[in-house]
Amino acid sequence: QVQLVESGGGLVQAGGSLGLSCATSSRTSNPHLMGWFRQAPGKEREFVAAQTWIGGNTFYADSVVGRFTISTDYAKNTVYLQMNNLKPEDTAVYYCAAKSLGNSGSYNRPLSYDYWGQGTSVIVSS
Repeated sequence: QVQLVESGGGLVQAGGSLGLSCATSSRTSNPHLMGWFRQAPGKEREFVAAQTWIGGNTFYADSVVGRFTISTDYAKNTVYLQMNNLKPEDTAVYYCAAKSLGNSGSYNRPLSYDYWGQGTSVIVSS
């Protein structure tokens, strides 16, 4: 069992920055992929970014390329999401997720992930 705990959400003006953290209880290569998703009110959960613990393979949603950066600190069991140039449309609850090595689903699908954090709210005012 892998436990995930997000932190760092809050209220920010458009154009500002926020950093999210996700502390995990596992430091092994499985789960091998850590992801960030978000869900705005009335909308489906959508992929934001993902990165492997080993090798640093990185994936981003088109909507956040050039603005968001995902990183992993293997020694600290922590995944980060740095969000710059935030827009009102980035407002959502952000979730950290872990995908097991044995799960063959795509990196950008919520159902591909086996463990989820409780979420942290990000509100971007215009």
